[in-house]
Amino acid sequence: MSKPSELPFATTLLVRDTCLCLHAQRAARALARRFDEALRPLGLTNGQFSLLMSLNRPEPPPMRPVAELLGMDRTTLTASLKPLERRGLVRVEPDPEDRRSRRLHLTPAGRAVLAEAFPVWRDTHTAAEAGLGEGEADRLRANLARLG
Repeated sequence: MSKPSELPFATTLLVRDTCLCLHAQRAARALARRFDEALRPLGLTNGQFSLLMSLNRPEPPPMRPVAELLGMDRTTLTASLKPLERRGLVRVEPDPEDRRSRRLHLTPAGRAVLAEAFPVWRDTHTAAEAGLGEGEADRLRANLARLG
């Protein structure tokens, strides 16, 4: 039997210093913590804010486009909706045109908390962008879109 190959520590350092996935994950976690902290007084996480904002549309959307916008599968979206439903911020109802499908409704309470949360998000977002330097936020968004 052959001994499993071992990677040198230099390989670990190479991955640490160059891995786009690792750097994106670290940045995403840091941003998430920043927004979570800012939104905590409203009882929201950054993910919940994004989910509520994705429902702020003229017509209640079906689950699929919301899941796609948020980059999650429908099972994860369903789990993410539960605490918002319990708080009365969101209603999930059968689609009147296709009873197998569900529509996601932002309730009046959901609209109110979203309106209260938006200025907090805006201020936090402005500060985060300012930390990147002139024009860098747009460049970052464009580069991330190319990867996604």
